[in-house]
Amino acid sequence: MKMVEGGMKRTTVRLPARGLRFAAILLLTGTLLAGCQSVFDQAYTPNVAPSDSPQIVDEVQKNDPRAQMGAREHPRIVASYGGEYKDAKTERLVARIAGALTAVSENPNQSFRITILNSPAINAFALPGGYLYVTRGLLALANDASEVAAVLSHEMGHVTANHGIERQRREEAEVIASRVVAEVLSSDLAGKQALARGKLRLAAFSRQQELQADVIGVRMLGEAGYDPYAASRFLDSMAAYARYSAVDPDNDQSLDFLSSHPNSAQRVDLARRHARNFGQEGTVGDRGRDYYLAGIDGLLYGDSPQEGYVRGQTFLHGGLGIRFDVPADFRIDNKVEAVLATGPGETAVRFDGVAAGDTSSLANYLTSGWVAGLQPETVRETTINGLPAATARASAERWDFDVTVIRVNNQIFRFLTAVPKGSASLDPTAQTLRDSFRRMTPEEITALKPLRVRVVTVGAGDTLASLSNRMMGTDRKLDLFKLINAMPAGATVSVGDRVKLISE
Repeated sequence: MKMVEGGMKRTTVRLPARGLRFAAILLLTGTLLAGCQSVFDQAYTPNVAPSDSPQIVDEVQKNDPRAQMGAREHPRIVASYGGEYKDAKTERLVARIAGALTAVSENPNQSFRITILNSPAINAFALPGGYLYVTRGLLALANDASEVAAVLSHEMGHVTANHGIERQRREEAEVIASRVVAEVLSSDLAGKQALARGKLRLAAFSRQQELQADVIGVRMLGEAGYDPYAASRFLDSMAAYARYSAVDPDNDQSLDFLSSHPNSAQRVDLARRHARNFGQEGTVGDRGRDYYLAGIDGLLYGDSPQEGYVRGQTFLHGGLGIRFDVPADFRIDNKVEAVLATGPGETAVRFDGVAAGDTSSLANYLTSGWVAGLQPETVRETTINGLPAATARASAERWDFDVTVIRVNNQIFRFLTAVPKGSASLDPTAQTLRDSFRRMTPEEITALKPLRVRVVTVGAGDTLASLSNRMMGTDRKLDLFKLINAMPAGATVSVGDRVKLISE
C-alpha cells in the first residue's frame, strides 16, 4: 500500500477470493505515477564513437500515430504498478536483452521503450508504438536471460503485429462499463477511476493475437541466439508460481501475467513445436544465466518500503508507523492501492487510508455517504489500542460487511471485512484486525528492511534444506526456494551452482 503525502489515495480493487465482489461498498480512487525508460544504445555501441546527431526514441517516434497512442496510455499503466524501478544494473541487463531482440525484429524500423515497473506482480505487456513493460517481480522469477527474452519478444510481437491498434477499438465499451460502476458506487470520482482501471484491461489481447505473438516471439528468440525453448519453460514457471501463491489455485487472479496471457497447454505445446525449428531442446541457443544472475543480484523483492511489508500474517508500514495481523489461515496481498487479505469461506478484507481533513467525528465520517449499504443504527464509536475508532455494519446483495475506521494523527485507516450473508466468520475476523492494529515502536520501524534477491554460490556441505532455511519473508521456505530457482521435484544442488535466495 503506497504512502502518499496527506494520506493514501484510493482505487479500484479486484479481490482474489472466489466469486467475491465488493461493488456496492469498495471505493475507487487514483494511483501514483512515474515512468522509466532504458536506452538501448548504451549497451550496444561499445566500439563506436558517439554521433554528433544521435537518433533518440522521441525523435524517431514523433510522427508515429501508434507511438502517440502508447504515450497517452503510458501514465495510466505505470501508475497502476507503483511507478518506475530505478536500478542502473538491472536497466542495463534488460536493455541488453531487448537490444538483441530489436536487431531481429519483424519491423527493423520499430523503436522500443522499456519500462521496468516497481511491482512484485508477475507481468509484462506492450502498448502501441513500442512501449514495453516488465515488472521487477517477473525479473525475480526468471532464472536466465533467455526467459526474459521470451517474454519481451512475445510483447514485441504484439507491437509489430499492430495488435494494440485493434485493442484501442474496445475503449468505448470500457467507457460504458465505467458508467455502470459509477452508478453503483457513492463516490463521484468512481466513474473517472473506473475508466482508468478499464484502460488497464486494454492491455489484454485476444487468444488468436496471443498465439500469433507466441510464434513471432519464439522466432525472435532463436534468431537472436537465445534458447528458443525458454518461452515454454518460463510459462511453466509462471504457472507454478500461480499455484504456489494462490489461496484458491483454480480461481486466484493475483498473477497478473497469466490473467491477461492465458497459460493453456496449447500455447506451451505451440511454443515447443516452433522452437524445434532451431534444433533439439538443450542443444541450441544461449540461456545467458551467468550475466543474468549478476544483473539481478540485489534486486528488490516483494513489497517496496513505500508500500509497507508483509511478514507472514502481519502487515507493517514503517512510514505510516502502523501494523496489524490477519487470522492464521489468511493470505495478505499488498497492492499499490490497498492491502487485501483473503481467507476461507470467501472471507475477504480490504485495508486502506485517507487524509482525515477536518473530520472531527468518526461516527459522522462513517455515515457521510462513502459506504453504500451502511446500517446507521450499528455505528459505534470506540477506541482501539488507545486510538479513536468507530465501527459499523453494512449489507449488499449476498454479502455482510464490518466497517472499522481508526484515526492516527491526520489520517483515517479503514478496514472493510466481507463474508457471505449469515457467515459466522465476520465477527472473529474483524475482531482480530481491530485487536492487532496499533502504532509501531521506533525500534520496530528501525528494524524493518526490504527483501532482496541474493545470488549465492553453493558451497561444500550446502543442501536444499540449509539453503532454503536462509530464505526470509515466507513460512514456506523450501517451496519458495525451489520455485524461484525452477527446481523440479527430486532436484538437488551441487557445489559451485549459483542459486537465488530471498533475504535482507
